Amino acid sequence: MEMVECSLAATLAPRPLAGRARNRKAPPRVLAGRARLRVRSAKREQPPPPEPAAVRCGPVTEHGGRALGQAAAGLAAAAVVSLSGFAGDVSPLPTPPARAESLTVAFPVAKAREVNRVQRTLVEAWGLIRETFVDPTFNHQDWDQKLQQTMVEMFPLKSADAAYSKISGMLSTLGDPFTRIISPKEYQSFRIGSDGNVQGVGVFINKEPSSGRLLVMDCIQGGPADRAGIHEGDELVEIDGKSVSGLDGEAAAQRLRGRVGTTVKVKLLDGTGNDRGGRIRQKEVQLSREIINLSPLSTTIISHRSDDGHECKTGYVRLTAFSQTAAAEMENAVKRMEDEGVESYILDLRNNPGGLVKAGLDVAQIWLDGDETLVNTIDREGNVLPINMIQGHSLTNDPLVVLVNEGSASASEILAGALHDNGRAILVGHRTFGKGKIQSVTELDDGSALFITVAKYLSPALHEIDQVGIQPDIQCSPDILSLPRAPSVRENSEASSLEMDSCIMVAEQALEIEQTKGSAS
Repeated sequence: MEMVECSLAATLAPRPLAGRARNRKAPPRVLAGRARLRVRSAKREQPPPPEPAAVRCGPVTEHGGRALGQAAAGLAAAAVVSLSGFAGDVSPLPTPPARAESLTVAFPVAKAREVNRVQRTLVEAWGLIRETFVDPTFNHQDWDQKLQQTMVEMFPLKSADAAYSKISGMLSTLGDPFTRIISPKEYQSFRIGSDGNVQGVGVFINKEPSSGRLLVMDCIQGGPADRAGIHEGDELVEIDGKSVSGLDGEAAAQRLRGRVGTTVKVKLLDGTGNDRGGRIRQKEVQLSREIINLSPLSTTIISHRSDDGHECKTGYVRLTAFSQTAAAEMENAVKRMEDEGVESYILDLRNNPGGLVKAGLDVAQIWLDGDETLVNTIDREGNVLPINMIQGHSLTNDPLVVLVNEGSASASEILAGALHDNGRAILVGHRTFGKGKIQSVTELDDGSALFITVAKYLSPALHEIDQVGIQPDIQCSPDILSLPRAPSVRENSEASSLEMDSCIMVAEQALEIEQTKGSAS
């Protein structure tokens, strides 16, 4: 039986966590002329996780090692692993050279060539998980044995798709739905739009936590979905004839994206009401994919008069995603509203699923002063690492309310926690989603990508975010995702439409109280 041997090598070279400065002498600048980030350890420094393992494969030769056990179904030595541990001095004294970890895996070559390629991907993914996954117990299982089991199951398969499903099954045993593998085609789709442009149909989708339904949260004005009559609240049920049951919002979005000029057929349940017979209306539309220019920010100024006749201006800022342009756009918007005499602000993060965490940290620094902690990370060894500002200078000190709900996740929660725990903002709304994981994304040799949870976020006050969420100071709606979300306001649009939003009304009342406190002091 032909065998292939893969060798993985991992060293103790530092691999910074998200936000960690690679060069201590020159911390990265966040916005031109503005605050910088720094990282300092809250306890005795521990060695960072090793670099992801490098994989090299070739024909099997005689080698030492320990067998993981007999393979099932008559396959002997389905995987052989040779291990040597590593050790390093973590004292501040000069460290001796670290011993590199070597790992050799031998496996029988599948008869189907495309399955054999995925076998190599399996070993590569397994090694990366072994070195970096946040839970060192791998959900209380023998991770080496799991490789053997998966390799045996993969050997008789005939297609790459079936082989990838075996890798996904192995990853699912970790108990973390965010640690996953996506195919080369899906990864290319995932990478589209990192510069703020997306090739798609212009629709935002989110999964309702209570029911698992995929709901349309918003459509890009003038985009394909908007022109086809798709509305906020519609439920997505099929994409190109395939059910979306079990998919999350990102997976569904990936199916909708594609090359400009291609089309996609979607089936939805109308969220605007039932027909005369009381049945939910269905609609099926063909959408053409286009280049969608995403601006994650929309603003307006809400004006009203106080009891003494003074005109008060509140700046309303809605942020729908944390793209590369989010912080710069918000900085410009706040400067413009300051020039127009705005005296208080409402930052709307409802149904914002996140995006680039760095963008969230950049936005926080628009509102904060000094050396505040923006967020903490905690790794697989329990080491807590704060990410702090350096001599930050906010653009405004005016009162601020942040609106959140169950659709606020990831970078939205990090931003809300930073502003709340540092005493800068009042949170209004409903408990957030609770996605506080730090993930690495690695492109594998075959073009697929592996997403691994390598650490978790804690708020500046060391409150758990993951699976807990951020709790607001003031509740304003118990059933957030079934109620209308904040209107899609555009620059210079009528602010009167916001008056129908109960949470904005609560936010304005909270701002009035804060301004009264400021006047009294």
